Amino acid sequence: MEKHISHKFDEDLEQIKNMVLKMGGVVEQQIADAVKAVETADSDLAEKVIRVEDEVDLKEVELDEACTSVLACRQPAASDLRMVLAITKMTRDLERMGDEAQKVAKMAIALQESGSKGYEEARHIGALVQKMVNTVLDAFARFDVEQALEVARTDKEVDREYKSAMREIVTYMMEDPRAITRSMNILWTLRAIERIGDHARNIAEHVIFLVKGLDVRHTSLQEIERRISNI
Repeated sequence: MEKHISHKFDEDLEQIKNMVLKMGGVVEQQIADAVKAVETADSDLAEKVIRVEDEVDLKEVELDEACTSVLACRQPAASDLRMVLAITKMTRDLERMGDEAQKVAKMAIALQESGSKGYEEARHIGALVQKMVNTVLDAFARFDVEQALEVARTDKEVDREYKSAMREIVTYMMEDPRAITRSMNILWTLRAIERIGDHARNIAEHVIFLVKGLDVRHTSLQEIERRISNI
């Protein structure tokens, strides 16, 4: 990003960038713990995930206030304005990731209370989504469009894996009605994890907007790649 005559302005922008990365780090750990909790039916770890959600909500409010202050006091233009706007949107997606992680954690608690085993089905999709979250935070830290595109590509893989798992689980339910309750719980768990991936892709799109000035929301991956290559 460009440097300014006002060092305080640069410090303000750097501060809100660091606040996003700190919030992202908390959410990233929350997701990892939630997936592990549901795999192992670990209610203690799940309770930790739920408690952390209050911290995530607080960070969202703090970031909103910091962005509002920069907009009001500095009246940024061009790339600086894109920076603040992108961060406000990213913050919202990070908070919603935390909400989905909380849903997964609650499923882990229900598992433990029912005496059931963990959902191994969550392992593969969970690993893909955790990779997306880690990569997109790094993409933002580095203003790296190629990393942002990699997140969008991985999201397509997550969607395929989710649909495949859904078909298998529905077939399993039809063959054994006794497995309906467990199967539905797995579906809800996988759905929450898949939604985290969607929010990671949203953040990737915000990074592209920040760096390239392109609004690529509701745009296919192929079209995003084409538009970037034409710049």
